[in-house]
Amino acid sequence: MTLSPPPPSSLEPLPPDFYEDVRARLRDRADAAGLDGLLLLAPGNVTYATGWHFSRNERPVGLWIGTDGDPLLLVPYLEYEYALGVPGVAVRTYEEFPGVTPAVLWMLDEVGARRMAIDTLDAALLKDANAKLDRLDLEDHVRPERSVKTEAELGLTREAAHFADRVLERLLAVGGDIIAQGGTEADLLADCTGHVRHLLADTHGEAFQGTKMGITASVHSGPRGALPHGSVTTRRPRPGEPIIAGIGCSLGGYHAESGVTLIVGEPTAEQMRVMDVMASSGAATVEAIEARQSCAEVNEAALAPIRSAGLGEAIRHRIGHGMGVEGHEAPWLAPGDTTPSGPGMVLSCEPGVYRPGLDGWRTIDTLIVGAEEVELASRFLTRHPPGSRVIPC
Repeated sequence: MTLSPPPPSSLEPLPPDFYEDVRARLRDRADAAGLDGLLLLAPGNVTYATGWHFSRNERPVGLWIGTDGDPLLLVPYLEYEYALGVPGVAVRTYEEFPGVTPAVLWMLDEVGARRMAIDTLDAALLKDANAKLDRLDLEDHVRPERSVKTEAELGLTREAAHFADRVLERLLAVGGDIIAQGGTEADLLADCTGHVRHLLADTHGEAFQGTKMGITASVHSGPRGALPHGSVTTRRPRPGEPIIAGIGCSLGGYHAESGVTLIVGEPTAEQMRVMDVMASSGAATVEAIEARQSCAEVNEAALAPIRSAGLGEAIRHRIGHGMGVEGHEAPWLAPGDTTPSGPGMVLSCEPGVYRPGLDGWRTIDTLIVGAEEVELASRFLTRHPPGSRVIPC
């Protein structure tokens, strides 16, 4: 296990030739499968293959990558001018959603191919889609490409993780003062995210205009920490309680996460025990990945220390997930995903212990799988071992 290198002095969005290379690889996949091409409808797949961070709503956006001819962006007319700014693709538009002819069926007519794979399709359209085609494969050919990142993608991931860490550094530094003045979960969240959003904008705002860049976060305290996806409220954290902070950052459309559970005041022996168990779970995650276990096996190895500590009933979720152009994407460190862990993957490691009515605990690291070792892109947990995760009160 290694720490990520320091962030570079300057970064730029991925260039057009990155996306041209992605589309070339997907074209090769279609050709090898005996298809005329691939129709991408999953928003993350379209973004991955074009670099276009479009508005996701009920109006479908499609990308056709044929074995012959130019790639086609198939978009609602209101997105026409935005789509014209995407390099390397032709643009065709439909009028509106839902339309007399459903937009996806219109796309099939516009493409005119008879043998294709579609990454995702509404079951209600399956019969009509099959009637228009000689061969329809419902297969996501993009997933294996997205799962393995290039060095350029990893550079954006490392920088996003760096800024996610800075949110936690701010929370640890000023959280005690905010709480002492009667501050709430919402106050803690507003201060630490607002501070780092300004830093992120000052550092990268000009270069990354038009890409996805930002901070998302949650702060939960005391018994509310047992609700992994609970909303942030005006509850005031109290002495002796844990505070869970989960931070996501995106830069150039690439995501990373960092998270910690801090304690208001000196931790009890039981609180230290839980934090040590979670640290053991994180170490087991890294060890299993470096042993090249499957994603499902990594999940089991990571959760084993929590179960061995008698906290198995407090487990509420998998150990982690992939990250890239979406905050949650394949592969999944979870039961059922037999994908082997391998170099180039970006994975979250999120040990969690949730005891309803009592407390909740979670830490988050962003892991980059290297050829030999796992690299820690987020560093907050390493810089602040369990005994130092204390907010003075």
